[in-house]
Amino acid sequence: MAPVVADMSISLDGFVADASDNVEQVFGWYFSGSVSVPTANPALAFQVSEASAAELRDALANVGALVAGRRTFDLAGGWGGHHPMGVPVVVVTHSVPDGWPRDGSSISFVTDGVERALEQAKAAAGDKLVGVASPSIIQQSLNAGLLDAIRLSVVPVLLGEGVPFFGGLENPPVRLTDPRVTQGDGVTHLYYELRR
Repeated sequence: MAPVVADMSISLDGFVADASDNVEQVFGWYFSGSVSVPTANPALAFQVSEASAAELRDALANVGALVAGRRTFDLAGGWGGHHPMGVPVVVVTHSVPDGWPRDGSSISFVTDGVERALEQAKAAAGDKLVGVASPSIIQQSLNAGLLDAIRLSVVPVLLGEGVPFFGGLENPPVRLTDPRVTQGDGVTHLYYELRR
């Protein structure tokens, strides 16, 4: 069964975006290095340090599907119909946006909750990982006991306010293993598994 891994870039004080939904401060590391990492989108390649490149190559090779929330989908403009990772994306939403689903797109929609979205993503991922890439969907998955691991890319910046990564935990404390740590340039990658 496909493991489910939360994956986000965050500020040191735990925000995934500033108060205006701007992600430049926490996503800048994707374009600040000398090593090119191509994506499934021929027009997009990441430019990162060698250490971060290894992390990205691992994700690109091992993620088989993504689950995201409607807000992330809207802010990303629906990724133009295809996420840069080149895998199916299941969007959790209360209502399917106008004009969707689209022929030839790898994006589908689930209106009956995060559990159903993860089931659909696991079926699409096969033996690969399912990445969860929206704070609210990560929180819902964590509260429902559906996450296996958390991968954080922590950027050394304090935003002070914005969109929090962790909030609304229903059953704290949530115990994690000691992290696997990879130091990049301008970012530290942390990988934790959840203790059951």
